[in-house]
Formats: sequence, structure tokens, C-alpha cells
Amino acid sequence: MNQAELLRYLVETLEELGIDYMIGGSQASIYYGEPRFTQDIDVIADLAPLHVPPLLERFALPDFYVSEHAVWEAITHRDQFNIFHPASGLKIDVILKKDTPYDQLQFERRQRQPLILGRDASFARPEDVILCKMLHFKEGRSERHLRDIAGMLAISGAAIDTRYVEEWAERLGVTDIWEALVRRATEG
Repeated sequence: MNQAELLRYLVETLEELGIDYMIGGSQASIYYGEPRFTQDIDVIADLAPLHVPPLLERFALPDFYVSEHAVWEAITHRDQFNIFHPASGLKIDVILKKDTPYDQLQFERRQRQPLILGRDASFARPEDVILCKMLHFKEGRSERHLRDIAGMLAISGAAIDTRYVEEWAERLGVTDIWEALVRRATEG
């Protein structure tokens, strides 16, 4: 199974099980920006206890590995868990939707986009991908997040609602990062 096949399987599974979701992280930044290599798929999901048994059935051994305990912990703490596809080395990070005003808003703003081979999927909007990447950069200082944002600005810049990014960057405490990115983009 390659990454595109795994992403399609994930989307089909979530939709068949009635789990609201949006693709975020690197997959979304690649969708709106420049391609790069990544071994994981980030999905934000509104997972409830009733979803656990059928989800575990769809991602069962020997094709997949997921810790049932980690799934229940993620639901309890609104955290995340991983699904591994050992044969390919690919990983799905399932991040549970949180209840903060910003997390609620970005989930409401998700949009349907073409995925692959005639299948649409729910994606985080580019503005929200940018904001999340800035938050991740603030936490870990990984330049990869800034490169992803720069790629998104280069490819999708005209379609990005910069006023929304500016407003939420201030609320989320990442205005300095946003201003540095904008300066870098205009200088060069």
C-alpha cells in the first residue's frame, strides 16, 4: 500500500463509519503548497466511543497496528493516537478534535476538495493549516513547518485569507512568526 492508497482507505473508512474529520498537517500543506516527502498522514477526527470497535476492525492486524488502549486514552483526554501500516512504514496520526473556540471554528471551516481518482475528502482550510503549522513551530522550532507555510504562500497565496490569519495569529500568540513569514515572502 502506498501513501495515496492509505489516504484513500482512511477517508473511505471515516466516511463509511460516519466519523467527521479533516485532513491537516503535512498532507494539507502539500495539497495547498509544494510537494515534499512525508511518512505520515494527519487527520483531525471527531471520534466517539461508538466508533472505536468498527474503526479497530477496519485497521486490524496483520495489515495495520493500532493500540486499543491508546485509542481509549485519546478519546478520554482529547489527544491523539497512531495507526501504523508496517508493510509500508506509513503512519496515520489521528488527532481528536478539541473543544477550544479555535479548534471548533477550524473544524466548521473544513472544505471538500478532490482527493484522488474521483474521490473528495474534507481538508482543513489553508489558513488554518498555516495557523496550526505556526503553533507547531512555536512549540518545537522545526523549520519544516516554516518551509511548508512558505510553499503554501508561494502556490496558494492569492487564495489565502490573510486577514483571517492575522486575526487568529494575534489570538493564538503567533503574530511574530506570521510577520516574519510575510516579510520573508515579500523580500524574496
